[in-house]
Amino acid sequence: MRILYYNEGEDNAFWLSGLRAALPQAEFRLWFPGDTAPADYALVWKPPAEMLAGRKGLKAIFNLAAGVDALLDMGDTLPHGVPVIRLEDAGMAIQMAEYVTHSLLRYFRRFDEYDMQARNSEWKFLAPHRKHEFAVGIMGLGALGNRIAQALLHFGFPVRGWSRGRKKIPGVQCFVGDEERDAFLQDTKALVCALPLTAATAGLLNGETLGKLEYGAYLVNIGRGAHLVEADLLEALDSGQIAGATLDVFQSEPLPPDHPFWRAPRITITPHMAAETLRDQTVRQVAEKLLTFERGEPVSGIVDRSKGY
Repeated sequence: MRILYYNEGEDNAFWLSGLRAALPQAEFRLWFPGDTAPADYALVWKPPAEMLAGRKGLKAIFNLAAGVDALLDMGDTLPHGVPVIRLEDAGMAIQMAEYVTHSLLRYFRRFDEYDMQARNSEWKFLAPHRKHEFAVGIMGLGALGNRIAQALLHFGFPVRGWSRGRKKIPGVQCFVGDEERDAFLQDTKALVCALPLTAATAGLLNGETLGKLEYGAYLVNIGRGAHLVEADLLEALDSGQIAGATLDVFQSEPLPPDHPFWRAPRITITPHMAAETLRDQTVRQVAEKLLTFERGEPVSGIVDRSKGY
């Protein structure tokens, strides 16, 4: 097996050592501009268009992350008829669950306000939020959203979920499709976006959507920056419709120093770190999927290009 590899921003020697150990029968080649030599498989994260444009003979393209929007944005540059296979979890779901749980507990228990009081040497008890009135809505109920739901159920939060396809998750009130989205939003006090980025979900966190949440709702975005209309969030914060937000992803990354989010005291910013792609789990999953595919057996995680995930 000839495997072509490109992983933007990563330590190639570190990753390739793990891949070669997991697939000793394969011949790995780090892609450089001008390389048009044959390959059976491509293992990529944010590859240049030149790497895949016009390439023939590929059996499959493996995306070294769960989100495939950067790859699908290449459009017709991607070889037609070649399956694109994404990661499923690979250690990211538990990290996302930790991030969301911390973000919501920090707000729910009012630790953010206690931090501000402490900086001002202020000793004051704040009445806690009521859990039965703090329904958490999760947009996106794939592997990541499902794991987030399990973590929140552990703490006794009412959990609601919304997805494009019908889901059944014990303890979670599930909603589906555009026809049930308003019903999902209207009783949600904290909204978590864990959606894939597609043409249908871009800009979904806009003024209209935020306006349908319970007044004074909280927002956590761990999906993609393009899900959020940033100016609409600032307006919702000014009006009080949104009480605060924790954001890990942004339209432009790194977030520019003059961006108004930096000066918004009710927005908590983290630098796209909610979940790290873990090498060992990723290598194990890619190797298992690749060998399964090579044997001609069914493989999970094949991307439906028409849906974008």
